[in-house]
Parts: sequence; structure tokens; C-alpha cells
Amino acid sequence: FSARTPPPRRVPPEKKENLLAGRTSPCPSISHLRSPAVHGGGGRRHQQDQRGGGGKHQQQRVPLLPVLRHQPPPHLPRPPGPHPAPRSRWSRQEGLGALRRVQALHRRHPVRPSRQHKRLESSGPPYCWNELITLCTKYRDLTSLAQLAFTVWDVSSGEGKSVVGGATIFLFNSKKQLKTGKQKLQLWPQKEADGRVPTTTPGKVPKNERGEIERLERLVNKYERGQIQHVDWLDRLAFSAIDKVKEKECERLENSFPSLVVEFCSFEHRVVFQESGANFYAPTPVSLSNELVTVWDPELGRTNPSEHKQLKLARSLTRGIIDKDLKPSSNERKSLQRIIKCPPTRTILPDEKQLVWKFRFSLMSEKKALTKFLRSVDWSDIQEAKQAVELIGKWETIDVADALELLSSDFKSEEVVRAYAVSVLERADDEELQCYLLQLVQALRFERSDKSRLAHFLVNRALSNIEIASFLRWYVVVELHDHAYAKRYYSTYDMLEDEMMKMVAREDGDEDGFRLWQSLSRQTELTAQLCSIMKDVRNTRGNAEKKIEKLRQLLSGVHSELTHFDEPIRSPLAPTLLLTGVVPQESSIFKSSLIPLRLTFKTANGGTSKMIFKKGDDLRQDQLVIQMVSLMDRLLKLENMDLHLTPYQVLATGQDEGMVEFIPSSPLAQIISEHRSITSYLQKFHPDEDGPFGITAQCLETFIKSCAGYSVITYIMGVGDRHLDNLLIRDDGCLFHVDFGFILGRDPKPFPPPMKLCKEMVEAMGGTESQYYTRFKSYCCEAYNILRNNSSLILNLFTLMERSSIPDISTEENATLKVQEKFRLDLDDEEAIHFFQGLINDSVSALFPQMVETIHRWAQYWR
Repeated sequence: FSARTPPPRRVPPEKKENLLAGRTSPCPSISHLRSPAVHGGGGRRHQQDQRGGGGKHQQQRVPLLPVLRHQPPPHLPRPPGPHPAPRSRWSRQEGLGALRRVQALHRRHPVRPSRQHKRLESSGPPYCWNELITLCTKYRDLTSLAQLAFTVWDVSSGEGKSVVGGATIFLFNSKKQLKTGKQKLQLWPQKEADGRVPTTTPGKVPKNERGEIERLERLVNKYERGQIQHVDWLDRLAFSAIDKVKEKECERLENSFPSLVVEFCSFEHRVVFQESGANFYAPTPVSLSNELVTVWDPELGRTNPSEHKQLKLARSLTRGIIDKDLKPSSNERKSLQRIIKCPPTRTILPDEKQLVWKFRFSLMSEKKALTKFLRSVDWSDIQEAKQAVELIGKWETIDVADALELLSSDFKSEEVVRAYAVSVLERADDEELQCYLLQLVQALRFERSDKSRLAHFLVNRALSNIEIASFLRWYVVVELHDHAYAKRYYSTYDMLEDEMMKMVAREDGDEDGFRLWQSLSRQTELTAQLCSIMKDVRNTRGNAEKKIEKLRQLLSGVHSELTHFDEPIRSPLAPTLLLTGVVPQESSIFKSSLIPLRLTFKTANGGTSKMIFKKGDDLRQDQLVIQMVSLMDRLLKLENMDLHLTPYQVLATGQDEGMVEFIPSSPLAQIISEHRSITSYLQKFHPDEDGPFGITAQCLETFIKSCAGYSVITYIMGVGDRHLDNLLIRDDGCLFHVDFGFILGRDPKPFPPPMKLCKEMVEAMGGTESQYYTRFKSYCCEAYNILRNNSSLILNLFTLMERSSIPDISTEENATLKVQEKFRLDLDDEEAIHFFQGLINDSVSALFPQMVETIHRWAQYWR
């Protein structure tokens, strides 16, 4: 089946009219056609019953018809090739409008039944696919009874045309709302669409005739419009079940009416019909039942003029003299403190903004209040913005954590605010700055110029610290792949290179700028050679042993220059460490589909450094999680709480490649398989007959603390896909997690527990009744409250990452809010302890994860 427009028809110039200016109403795209069975030898013959005929409806599936759309808008380039003459024609006769073959019909008021003709200028082939059909009528000119009529023609025989069927659909529903999204229409066989009211070819199936298929299609339409939450694993099951239901229906109905699916434009809000001038939309009659009544308020969302005037008077400059002496009452003080304690993700309400502005002078001594005050300023008001800038310099200096909030996209246009935030960051030492460096590089997206004050600050700090210089360079290099901000990051890269090349050698023996930059540039050459080696190893046929042999041959032969560098190369993972070459005999691969390389490098100080190189895996998400682990470890240690975490180094050197520090350890699955229990494994390295469970007390304490630390952190980060193969234990008893492909609550397995606490880990602590398990829960609750007190810093860092292209963050609309939910900021410390203890109990007693773990072990075994 195909769509066809009539042959070219010349129209006198005097009949032509210009297209209406403004937005036109696009006709829906035709998505697919479901046709009845086709029989016959030489030609095509359609056999189907007319509606109301009483016969049994049968249906047979045929290949989907491609998406039908009309010619592109005039401002887009036309496709090459010959273009026929204009052929579409619009007529208004007896109150009806029609587009030939794809008809737009709408009924006008009977008081003006005049005959009018309007010419539509269009161009393009006689029929074309995958293009939007656009009608010249504006949305505002449609009436409540406007209709679209579709007629499908069979032109396959080449000997004329025959009608397949037609259908008509109202543009507004019974609630006077404009229809959006996909609409399924049943075609009336061998009948052209009728645009009269009432029509003889209604496309919608009557409610009393709708079955399971219609119900499911209605739900799928809601899902595609975003009205139903997307859950990946559940969606796959649901759509699979829907396909099975459709197959059964198709087998049951061998011959039924063909159907047409059209897609209307979607809008952010509901579009409701309203007559121009007075609102003639009749109110809903009052019902004696308990049904809900929908009332449309045309002023909803508009600014109240009187309130706006009162607000301007209250915030005028003449009030400044009076406001300086204002002191909040006890209730107002409580309200202000509640506002100040709100997380940075919460939107401040208009009344709260007014309260903060009113007592701005009395809040100047509270540094936590500055960010709330700056969010309360109307920056579009020149006088108000000028007064806010003056107060920034007099306000109590804020912390570095709060300065990060001022670098978010919320203050994208306020250069003074962003410059103040950078001045606060200048007070941070190099160690603290490295904790935020990844997010500060992302904050460059929100600057107004390529050579902003933030960019100059980062480059200047890099000149005095080689670690910051190396990481800054790699963070910027990875962002060069983002076309939207490539120019911004190229500018920062050039700025870093130029400033470093100008450096001269200092008297303390440090290298000059040229040699430093060359040592960083050789890191890129090293990664390029490793990519080439990995490609050759992957192409090698055979088992893992043959691939390892091939790797060592390449390192010793073709790439022998890697065994001894002409000049030492700074390690990308630890720039203060100089690498002198690769040790081929100590290099190997991991048994994985991507075949990561495990490389051993010689160092200038006579030692070795082991790292993993991956190609084909996006390590930016792992890099972010490990950065958060390192930051949280630092925050806990500042409160004298060392939980023996293992924040190993991860560096993404591209969007699908990177390096990972290799930590000697064993997966929990391997330990249980070889030693039967964690206790037996720890006894092998730290035996003590007098110690608890035959282990030294220090080793057991290290294991308990590391379990507590990672339990809290993986819960806050929403780390998913936890199994015994990505939980590792070092010889000293430290447990740590690897492989962070799923975060923020995403998990490929159904019904994941809040945190990974398998029974083997609990047994290593002596069971749920032991004192060591009680100590474990105490460490968890204490760490949870410490991190809750630093929630603003963590949330600000996540906010700066929301515009990045990291998979789980870019696909989540409210990534930061998901992290905020885990902190439960609505609870006090004591309530938070009870809450987290409940999470621990739920995780330990969960049965479904144990079943999933068993299935995973079998899958790993057969693999």
C-alpha cells in the first residue's frame, strides 16, 4: 500500500494566496498500517466485512508500512532530483476544509457558510516517506470540531488507483483537549474518509468494542509520552508479553479492519480549546455523584499584578535604610534557619525569598545564608542586582563546599557571583582541590567565555602542581569529544599548554615547562600504542594462554621500545611516579570479552607499578564513583574515622578507554570456592590462636570497618549489579568494590537489596548475634551520619556533573535528587540511626538476592 496525491493541476496566479504566518499545525505522521489478508492470482483483492455486517472479523499480519510524512518545511534544503509541480489544494466548501488524499476537515460556525478557496503551495515527489506533514492552518484558528480525514489508496498495480479505506478523527477530545501522541484509527474498507459531522467513517473504535489490544496500546501511548515511569528490566518483560498478546489476537482475528496509526505533535503542557474573546467553554454541569469535575483556569501560572507591584515596593532601594535595622522575630528566625538548612537542590519559594531579602542585613554574619540570599535575588532587576553585589563583599566568607554551588548552571549569567566563588576556591590546598577537579572541569561548561576566571584559576594551579596538571589535561582531553563544548575545552587545553611552555626551571632542580609538557604528551603516545597492542591481541585466535603469549611477543618484538623508554614517562594514574618501561614477562590479560591488559611497569626508583588498560569500556562512571569514595574517605578521616577504604586510581583517557590501578586481591567468589569461608581465607594470612575466630584482632577489625564503609557508600551512590565477583578482599582483610557500571539505583537484577551484605560476610563477623556484627552496625550508622552532615558538598558535586555525558547521570533527569533521597535529610541523627539499622536488617534477610547470586554463580561456571 502507498499514499498518493493527485496529478499536477495548474491554478491561475490570481487564485494563489500566501501561507499563513506563524506556527502551522502539523498533520500527524502515519506510523504503520495493519491490513487484512490479500487473496487472488493475477491481481489483488481485499476481502473484509463492512462494519455492522455481523460477519466474523479475521486478520493477518503483513509487513509494516513505512512512516508516511509530507514534504519538509520550506526553510530546510530540498532533496536532490527532479521536483514535480505543486499539487496540494485546500478548499473550504460549505464549512469544510480538505487536503487532497490527506484531508484536514474542520467545521465552521453555521452563521457564516460562505464558500472560500485557498491555494497551498507545496513541492516534492508525488508521495514521499519519513517526512512531516504540515498544514497551513494555525492551531489558534481550529474550532472544537476540527477533524483530520485520512484515505489510503492502492496504487501498486499501476493501472489506476483503488481505495483501501478511510478514517476520520477529531483533533480535540471530549474534554476540549488537543490530542497528542499516537492515535490508532480503524479504516472503513473501500470507503473514502468522510469529513461531515457526524461522520460515517469514524476512526476511533467505540468503547463497547474495545478489547485487550486497545487497552494495551493506550498504555503504550502513555508510556511513550512519559506518563508511565521507565524501568528497563520491567519494560522488557512487559513489551514481550504485549507482543505475545498481539500474536494471539492476530491468530484469533484472521480478517479484520485494517488499522492506521498516526502520531500527533506532543507539547510540554495540555493544549485546551478556548474561543477568542470571552470563554465560551461551557462549565461542567454539577453532578450529584462523587465524580471529579475539571475546571480550567485561564489565569493559572500567570503573575498577579498586585502581588508583583507589592513585591517591587518591598524590595526597592528606599527600603534599604529601614531593612538595616530589622531583626527577625522568633518565628521568623526559625523560618530563616529552616531555609538555610535546606539542601542546595531545593527550590526556594517566593515567600521564602522575600523573607531572606527582608532580613539580608541580619544574615550577613551567617556564611551558610549567602547561597540562599543569592538565589533570592532578582538578577533581572539592575538596582537589586547592584545591591546584591555590594553585599557579597561584606558577607561572611563562605566555605569551599558552598562555593561549588555558585558555579552551577543556576548562576550561569552572573559573572560576579562566579568570580566570587573562584576567589573562595583559591583558599583550598592542592589536596582538597584534586577532590573537586573533575567537577570544576565540568563547571567550565557554564562559563560565559572561553577564557573565564575559572579556567585561568585551574591553569595557574596546574603550573605549581604536576598532579593537578596531568589530571586537568586528561579531564579536558576527554571532553574534547563533546561537540557542543569542544571549542571551550580546546581553549582551556591551549591555555594550559602555552602557560606550561613558558615555565622556566627552578633552582630546586625541577624540570622546565617544555620538558614537563613533553612528559605529559608522551602519556597520550603510550595509550595509543597500548590500543594497537590490544587490537592485535584480540584478533589472536585461541585460548587465553595464546593471547598472553601473543601479548608478550608484541612487547618484546614489534613494540620492544616499550620495554625501555628513551625518557621516563609520568604515570597517568600517579604523575609523580616516573615509568621507565614495561616488563613483558609480568604482563598478562584478564579473562573478559574486552580482554583488558594487566601491565607491569618499571619505575625510576627501582620498583614496579601495576595497572590495567581497558579499551571498549567507558570508565568515566567508574572514575566518578572512585572519586566519591576518595572524597568520602577524606570526610570520614577528618572526623577521626578511618574505615580502611581502598580508593584505587581510575583514569578515563577517552570515551571508551582508560587505566585502572591494579590492587592485589581475590574476588569473594573465588575465596568461597577455594577456602569455603572468608574466615579460613583470613586465617591463612593472619593466623592467631588467641584472636577472635583464629584471626588477629587487627585483621578482623579491618575487615569489619571496610565492610561498613562500602555498605554506606554503595547505598548512597545507589551502586547496582553487586555480586561476589566484584567484591574483592586484600590479604590484610580490606574489602572493596569494583565495576561500577550501574549507579543511582539502576540494577540489571530485579529487587536488589539496599546494600550488598551476603551471608558469608555476616558469618565472618560471627553471625547476627555477635558483638562484632553489632560493632559493624555501629560503624555504619556513625559513618552515615557523618556523610549526611556533608551532604551539601556531595550534592553540589553531583549537580555539576549533571550535564556530563556519563551514561547513568545523563539519562537520569533527577540524578542529584536520587542521591539526596538516600541521605534522608528529613530525619535527625537518632532517627537516621534507626532508619539505617532497618536497611541493614533488610539487606541481610533478603532471600531473592541469594537466589540471584546462585544463578550468577552457575552462569559464571558454564561461561
